Amino acid sequence: MKVEQIYTGCLAQGAYYIECCDEAVVIDPLREVQPYIDRAEAGGKKIKYIFETHFHADFVSGHVTLSEKTGAPIVFGPNANPSFGATIAEHGQVFKVGKVTIEVIHTPGHTMESTTYLLRDKEGNPHAIFTGDTLFLGDVGRPDLAQKAADMTQEMLAGTLYDSLRERIMTLPDDVIVYPGHGAGSACGKNMSSETVGTLGDQKATNYALRADMTKEEFVKEVTDGLLPPPAYFPLNVKLNKEGYASIDDVLVRGSRALSPAAFETAANETGAVILDVRGMEDFIAAHVPRSTFIGLDGNFAPWVGAMIVDVEQPILLVCENDKVEETITRLSRVGFDKVLGYLEGGMDAWTSAGMEADHITAVDAAEFARLRHSEDIKVIDVRKPGEYLSEHVIDAESIPLADINQHLAEIPKEGAFYLHCLSGYRSLIALSILKARGYHNGINVLGGFTAIKETDAPFSDYVCPSTL
Repeated sequence: MKVEQIYTGCLAQGAYYIECCDEAVVIDPLREVQPYIDRAEAGGKKIKYIFETHFHADFVSGHVTLSEKTGAPIVFGPNANPSFGATIAEHGQVFKVGKVTIEVIHTPGHTMESTTYLLRDKEGNPHAIFTGDTLFLGDVGRPDLAQKAADMTQEMLAGTLYDSLRERIMTLPDDVIVYPGHGAGSACGKNMSSETVGTLGDQKATNYALRADMTKEEFVKEVTDGLLPPPAYFPLNVKLNKEGYASIDDVLVRGSRALSPAAFETAANETGAVILDVRGMEDFIAAHVPRSTFIGLDGNFAPWVGAMIVDVEQPILLVCENDKVEETITRLSRVGFDKVLGYLEGGMDAWTSAGMEADHITAVDAAEFARLRHSEDIKVIDVRKPGEYLSEHVIDAESIPLADINQHLAEIPKEGAFYLHCLSGYRSLIALSILKARGYHNGINVLGGFTAIKETDAPFSDYVCPSTL
């Protein structure tokens, strides 16, 4: 028996490949499925099943394509209602893989179809659980994503999750390995560990949601407290996972069209496509296509695309290095953005050589920002998350989190300079690109963000208790 975790840092997501004898299964595969097929073929294995823990909201799973390419059936737990052919397993149903078995444990609460898969070794002993978004290391799945679909409140879902954890997960042996669906950085929970593999015993000892003396009322209160609104693209990803989607191969072919500067400009004007620039921050600051949106591949690319572009049906034109085209299209497809129309052949060098207009970002380093902060009354906007701002911030800085920037445009002046920063400069550059595309040309990026500002003598606050705001 072999268990392999295939972890994708950009999504903080874990897929799993399990093999025994000449058979293999995949749990929660990513959209690009060829790596799973290659693993199986290299070892002479046949992919027998594709298990889905639930209808994912934060990424588009590869279950449909992998089933089409391998003939392996897709398995969901109880209450799932996909539009395509699938095996809807019963609680307690067992699937044989070589000499080991995988048992279905229905664990509703995150969603009503959420299911944990228990891997038993050849002697029948519990070995590992694949918990999807039911149980993370350090946290549990948020119970507010499936309220409308389940016709339940988040409190009702949280209560259901409490029962699932205590009646069907915590009763397993402490030495059972826990393989979660996500780690730190995912929006599917709020307190996840950076570790991606643990044991159930460790979680019983350290996970706040698994305290032995915790009442259901306490659980509901703690699990629902402090939940930020989910990204707007989540329901669209659930829809794709339930109803199906285009093959990643077709998406790659369509999106990999090389467009000359003239053809690129025409496509942008005729389709209303978002021009998405995924290059490095320094490159975008120096020169970019006017009205383009920066979301660099080097950061949390896919989640920020989903949060800032929102509509998965929005046409997209890419500005990126030629050798990054396939990677960019693939990573966009992971969160359902399949409508890439092509990319700018030759990048910004070709654009400027063709005599096309280019724009740039005005920026200052942290030392200059500190000097200005002492000598002038400047407007400062902090686009970090609320918790980061509350922890410490530049005195008199206004908090407008990046994810909410479009809802706060009225608070941002179109005249007079204002200074944006985040932690490192990545998120503030996204914000400035979006603002420039909407006619705000007076924003200035603080290079290095709050990390660099803290090394200067700019005045900043310590932790602020929310109740005092």
